[in-house]
Amino acid sequence: MVVQVARNRELYEQRFSRGIPQGPVAKIGAAPNRRGTTVTFHADEEIFGHHRFKPARLLKMVRSKAYLFSGVEIRWKTEIDDGETPKEATFHFPGGLADYLAETLGKSSTYADKPFAGTVEFREKFNVPGKVEWAVNWTPSRDGFTQSYCNTVPTPEGGTHEAGFWAAILKGIRAYGDLVNNKKAGQITREDLMTGGCALVSCFIAEPEFVGQTKDRLATTEAQRLVENSVRDHFDNWLASDTKSAGAILDFLILRAEERLRRRQEKETARKTATKKLRLPGKLVDCSAVNRSGTELFIVEGDSAGGSAKMARDRKTQALLPLRGKILNVLGAASSKLGSNQEINDLTQALGVSLGSKFNVDDLRYDKIIIMTDADVDGAHIAALLMTFFFSQMRPMIDHGHLYLACPPLYRLTQGAKRLYVADDAEKDRMMAKGLGGKGKIDVQRFKGLGEMDAKDLKETTMDPGSRKLIRVSISDDEPGETADLVERLMGKKPELRFQYIQENARFVEELDV
Repeated sequence: MVVQVARNRELYEQRFSRGIPQGPVAKIGAAPNRRGTTVTFHADEEIFGHHRFKPARLLKMVRSKAYLFSGVEIRWKTEIDDGETPKEATFHFPGGLADYLAETLGKSSTYADKPFAGTVEFREKFNVPGKVEWAVNWTPSRDGFTQSYCNTVPTPEGGTHEAGFWAAILKGIRAYGDLVNNKKAGQITREDLMTGGCALVSCFIAEPEFVGQTKDRLATTEAQRLVENSVRDHFDNWLASDTKSAGAILDFLILRAEERLRRRQEKETARKTATKKLRLPGKLVDCSAVNRSGTELFIVEGDSAGGSAKMARDRKTQALLPLRGKILNVLGAASSKLGSNQEINDLTQALGVSLGSKFNVDDLRYDKIIIMTDADVDGAHIAALLMTFFFSQMRPMIDHGHLYLACPPLYRLTQGAKRLYVADDAEKDRMMAKGLGGKGKIDVQRFKGLGEMDAKDLKETTMDPGSRKLIRVSISDDEPGETADLVERLMGKKPELRFQYIQENARFVEELDV
């Protein structure tokens, strides 16, 4: 890495290798027309592996930094021709986040002619370093969103700065409702604000604390107070100075609140009988649809996979139930263990059914039950245990076509702008030999588990009905009882039957990966 600093009309340079200075700071000459710092580096393959920078991703990051540092001019230049990004560009946004929001919303209609935007220096108000900048508007044309940053680091899971911002907005809009004598304003919640609210929030604070290593969520407690108190007064003044926009926003939010309350009442009425019978497990992430038709329950392994799936799902029709580890093998367990097993209890409660002879397919709360496990040996084992459970305890569910297997990819192949997901090693090898039709070397990413896939990948490949592939679990006995006999041999209590099966079928195994 080479660092050059132009200061006081002189140019200084220092070189590093793997973090070790290769010499002292050296003055390398006059620089009468330069100022600032230039950093040039190459990723060390021994540390980072074979890594290629993606211009499109870097361009997006550079553009966001230009918005976050309002008034700063950033010049972009690349020698890589990927067909997506310009060779040269200049980014300069004097309006900061207000410009960012205007570009994001485009021509979408909004309830306020101009967004509520501003900047507050914490030192001026609280005598501490830092500042907060924001821009927000409401629109009926699209779903709401919140993009937040701390010290220019994106915080996709929000945190204390987001909580402080929306607390200020909620208190402000309720106070304005009281001011204009609209008693319904007290029904508005943060959920209503965010439904059609499009917001950008950026704060700069000293020594921020984040949740986890990925810095996705800000945890600094003081940030909530600083942001809330900074935004609140400005929002009150903004509402009072633009009563037309304030009235339109208030009416919109009251409608959203009334709709939310109506949906809740309808849902409670529709499921009132089921709720009396059923205690839903706490880790179930339910869908909002009232009727069973079109709904899906994804059974996923572990909380990490559940986190990605939660962001990728369709909240209206897709529910999630994360399981911890491998479910009990019901064919190898005593009946007493069946009733006391937490994972099995969670499954039956989520589905709304009883086991064995008491099972009634009409009681199912979901139309499709989808087993979604990792695309590896452990994932296949968990899927086998779940299918054994459903076969032995809820066979009519399979007979009526309600049980499915998801098909997550094992690899993602990228070549230039081309991207392809493949299911196994054989398909990967075929595509590597054939090529994807892009430029350059094919980059291979192996997904060790669903938790490694981001929400976009998981939705596109495994959860979106428009692009996914599902395998329906069905039973086709050539002879009566043939499937039941096979399940008993492979999953039952007698290991000698499994050994016999292996001996009988070993000749069909062409390759065994250990």
